[in-house]
Amino acid sequence: MGPIRLKPDLIIFDCDGVLVDSELLSCQGLSEVLAEFGLALTPAQALELFLGRSTKAIEQHYRDLGQVLPEGFLPRLKSHVLATFAGSLRAIPGVAAIMSELRMPFCVASSSDIDRVSLSLDVTDLRANVGERIYTAQMVRHGKPAPDLFLLAAEKMGAHPARTLVIEDSVSGVQAGKAAGMTVWGFVGGSHYHGRDGRAILSEAGADRVFADMSDFWEG
Repeated sequence: MGPIRLKPDLIIFDCDGVLVDSELLSCQGLSEVLAEFGLALTPAQALELFLGRSTKAIEQHYRDLGQVLPEGFLPRLKSHVLATFAGSLRAIPGVAAIMSELRMPFCVASSSDIDRVSLSLDVTDLRANVGERIYTAQMVRHGKPAPDLFLLAAEKMGAHPARTLVIEDSVSGVQAGKAAGMTVWGFVGGSHYHGRDGRAILSEAGADRVFADMSDFWEG
């Protein structure tokens, strides 16, 4: 399907890289915690492999390499990332104003777990905009790039996929939205796209439109 020409019935926002500028913090944290357990992965490699993916994808990656992540790795990663977010996380500029001005329903659908999404919204003062309309990869069998999470969010919000707009920053997220039969706008305003051709990356993944500044949300 093509882009939505009229205003959608529902907007689904990804969290990391769309509402909060968290992706570089996450990848740095993953690299540091892997190093603690004797596994080498640079932040750039983490970004390439796991942008927009859940911790299940990390486990599967190492399983495919014939390795099992050490016991205690995932709890340590979670605590490290949450501590980093509490001290350093910032909202994407302009996103609070956009959500405050929306006159149609919207929600959040994220590959991160509910604790991380909740903390992200709390420390960036976005919680009042979102409330409890949060759906995470923990709620479905298959995470992004499968469409399950977006289809669940649309169902819970009472919207038809064809009348739903997804805002995503990752290839896996764009692929998930398109697989769900939704219109997808790629957002490349997060710091993880500095020095990278995000427009080409997300357009190639299937995004109907790509933009870099929340002030341009309804433009183009």
